[in-house]
Amino acid sequence: MSPTGPLSTTSTHWDARLWGVLLTVSTVIGLDALDVSMVGVALPSIRADLGLSTSALQWVVSGYVLGYGGLLLLGGRAADLLGRRRVFLVAVTVFALASLLGGLVDSGTLLIASRFIKGLAAAFTAPAALSIITTTFKEGPARNRAISIFAVFGASGYSAGLVFSGLLTQVGWRWTFLLPVPIALAALAFGYRLIPAYQRDRGRGYDLPGAVTGALGALLLVFAVVEAPQIGWGSPRTLISFVVAAALLVGFVFIEKRSPHPLLRLGILRSGPLARANLGGALFFGPYIGFQFVVMLYLQSVLHWSALQTALGFLPAALIVAIGSPRIEPLIDRIGTPRTILAGVVAHVLAYLLFLRVDEHSGYAGSVLPSMILLGIGFTLAFSSLNIQATTGISDEEQGLAGGLLNTSLQVGGAIGLAITTAVLTANGGEDASAAALLTGLRPTLIVVAALATIGLLIALSGVIRLRRQEEPEPAVAASSVDEMV
Repeated sequence: MSPTGPLSTTSTHWDARLWGVLLTVSTVIGLDALDVSMVGVALPSIRADLGLSTSALQWVVSGYVLGYGGLLLLGGRAADLLGRRRVFLVAVTVFALASLLGGLVDSGTLLIASRFIKGLAAAFTAPAALSIITTTFKEGPARNRAISIFAVFGASGYSAGLVFSGLLTQVGWRWTFLLPVPIALAALAFGYRLIPAYQRDRGRGYDLPGAVTGALGALLLVFAVVEAPQIGWGSPRTLISFVVAAALLVGFVFIEKRSPHPLLRLGILRSGPLARANLGGALFFGPYIGFQFVVMLYLQSVLHWSALQTALGFLPAALIVAIGSPRIEPLIDRIGTPRTILAGVVAHVLAYLLFLRVDEHSGYAGSVLPSMILLGIGFTLAFSSLNIQATTGISDEEQGLAGGLLNTSLQVGGAIGLAITTAVLTANGGEDASAAALLTGLRPTLIVVAALATIGLLIALSGVIRLRRQEEPEPAVAASSVDEMV
């Protein structure tokens, strides 16, 4: 039985139940983010224990990304149409079961399958969680504060996953899969008790053709991007995958234009703030994922750090996000999301450029730490602001769709950013294990990462320019002109 009494508030003073709903859905989004990053450090142990090839090992990570990025749009619309509470609770249950399966299997195929299922579950929990927040906390200071706290869990969960993976791998790689199980079960129990049954439009039909073509097109696009660095961007399989994905997505657009109950109402894309948040989010998260990959290689292969030391190297960024994100809401209220997004992107571009100085003799404090500090500042400023901007001005009935669109942009941006980074690194000799060869490949890779982030900076700058134009007062009629008229 679902809780009675709808939750809705414009106040920034919340009772225990409101806090409970916010912390429950925020914990799950943190769990999703933690799971994305936590498996990375455990990969060598997984390969040794299960005897996986390098290509199979890559799918332990990519399987999750494929399920997550491919079905986020469907997950967001399902939350609007089927009920946010129902979708959230079912998806968290599936996530917990898949986590348990992943920690118990002795087959690489089953492990990859469990990761794919977890990604599918996360594709439904993430937009449902965001839409629960945006329909519970009304637009304005209350929602901004709630999304700032929500963003803390997401960004900190990703960074914490790196640290936990270093610690848990020392005990056994299976614990990186089993750790999320009790957390997910606790969130399920609290969610069942606290989250109310939100109203949904029972008269709406379901766009089955759109759901099929959209999901298959997105899945195939992410699959092609993930596979391309291994099999070649110009290989027949890659080209065919991109062509078929494009055909499916074009078909999806035609279906949505004609459907009486579209999965994606195309008119929502006319919202300038939402469009900039999605495109800017992809170009914010993509370069970061590529940069993180480069830094991990550098710390372990050039400076010869252990897995745990590497994980702890990212801790300063995680601490800045955890401390700063709950306090960013007053700044967003005062100067607006376009300016805070711009400041966050500038911090990331500077972080990437500063890392160009590193060599085989660089110290952490002088060469790596400044970039980590800037990464933390950038995430604190931009991540909450992107979530707020993507959902501002969107009706309650489409909050799940808006959340699904943003998360899709982030995940697809991350997949493309990592694929481009891997391709550039490999093309410049970075696959060689020697420190000198790796450094030779790292430098052009970092330049590409900074260039992608700079494109995101230009998008953020366009948002600030548009905001300034909106803030300009109407030009006053000159006194002389008034006199002439009189």
